[in-house]
Amino acid sequence: MKIPAAFTRADNALRAHALKYPDSYEEFPWGHRAIKINGKAFVFIAVEGTRFSMSVKLPGSNLAALMLPFAAPTAYGMGKSGWVTATFGPKDKIPLDILESWIDESFRAIAPKTLLKRMAAESSGAPAKKTPKAKAASARGRKTE
Repeated sequence: MKIPAAFTRADNALRAHALKYPDSYEEFPWGHRAIKINGKAFVFIAVEGTRFSMSVKLPGSNLAALMLPFAAPTAYGMGKSGWVTATFGPKDKIPLDILESWIDESFRAIAPKTLLKRMAAESSGAPAKKTPKAKAASARGRKTE
């Protein structure tokens, strides 16, 4: 069975969006694409015949997401933890902007807090805070008057 071109485009776009995050990588458990950070998945993407699906953790927008006709709680009990799965058929329009924003939220929910702080500091242009070890090294190099 030929995979619909829209599925391939969505798969490529969402994969690229998720992998833009520092330290993110992909694995293929159960034959599905899983994009992970620090050993924990923040997005699953699957193309199976006539279905395209993506699952993400949405702690903030979970209830709003579930009101959309293509969204449902993720199976295997993951829905109880805020995971949502979006599923599309070959004739459905895949709203990449919505799905990309969900990937962003899921990444923030799963990523280590230290990485999120570092990313926020880098995006604001503020210098990154020094670690205690770096602070001690700087202090040793200072002259006191």
